[in-house]
Amino acid sequence: MHVGFATGFAHQRDDSYPDEKFLREELENCVLAEELGFDSVWITEHHFGSYSLSNDPLQLLTYLAGRTSRVKLGTQCIIVPWHNPARLAEKIVNLDIMSGGRAILGFGGGLGPKEFTGLGIDQNLSRDLYTDILDVLIPALETGILEGEGAYGVQPRTELRPRPIKSFEGRKFCGSLSGSSMRAAARHGFGNMVLMLPQRGKETPPDLYKEVWQEERGDGSEPPPPMLGGNYYIDESAELAEVQGRKYLANTMRAAVTNYSLDKPGIFKNIKGYESYENMTLEPDEIEPYVENFSHSAVTGTPQMILERMWELKEIYKPQGFFPHVHYGGMPQEEALKNMHLFAEKVLPELKSWEAEASIDDRFLEAAE
Repeated sequence: MHVGFATGFAHQRDDSYPDEKFLREELENCVLAEELGFDSVWITEHHFGSYSLSNDPLQLLTYLAGRTSRVKLGTQCIIVPWHNPARLAEKIVNLDIMSGGRAILGFGGGLGPKEFTGLGIDQNLSRDLYTDILDVLIPALETGILEGEGAYGVQPRTELRPRPIKSFEGRKFCGSLSGSSMRAAARHGFGNMVLMLPQRGKETPPDLYKEVWQEERGDGSEPPPPMLGGNYYIDESAELAEVQGRKYLANTMRAAVTNYSLDKPGIFKNIKGYESYENMTLEPDEIEPYVENFSHSAVTGTPQMILERMWELKEIYKPQGFFPHVHYGGMPQEEALKNMHLFAEKVLPELKSWEAEASIDDRFLEAAE
């Protein structure tokens, strides 16, 4: 079983804690992940707030390529509508070259209106941009040739230099399987990233994606098994783990409500393609109950309890790997290191020994042949 280390660079502290200090600490945590035996490091993309200080995952991962030698380097996710397809292709190729072919690609569509506004992107075009950019980007990463026309404008036929070094087949994922994004994901061969785990008993295997995949491709194949994320807190005291895990996940959700403007009813109703998110907006008195309920989705407990829950998730989702978050919600650095070390020492060895029906590591080997 492939097991990665995921980070949202979730600062989520007050302004007395310097951004620079947090950023450097989290990068060192990513380097430590290799030393502790994790198979990959995954970094998200967000802008303009303490919800996440990771505004350029490809840049940060390219830095980590020079600090590491073994871990694979994943994006969870690159927000496609925020990028020019040619520049995005070049940065992906650079990462893959500089890391010796260790890049894993995860893509998303974006949600937060303030991020679109701050980047000067019309959110009404987001769905078209997502589909049209991927339709140019993904073939270019295989052939080295950019060409197309869509919501982003016209991309004349252009050769990528430096050229891609190997296929990205089997190392492409999508973190937003809804609407048209699901069909684009199937068309381009993406696996699913389950970024937020549901509460125990409310899990839903991704059967809908399998149906769309088969409709879109028509070749009798099935989508790659998913990668499973989620937020974890581990301690020898189950009671302490639950209290702390839920506290920090509640902090994350409060920050998410603000980051995604879910505290602004009416904001999504006139944004093309995002109308359904209006149903997720919250009145002031609804925020804390929502946050409290969401906190129950943290995976918490003793090492044995964590393994038991992860085995349940393995049986439900049949994943090719996990990439847990163990530092989130403004968790102090020393507590994050304790959480990270305990997971690596008491959970990781057994977790990596489990069999997976398919493995991203096997696909890396195939691509290298």
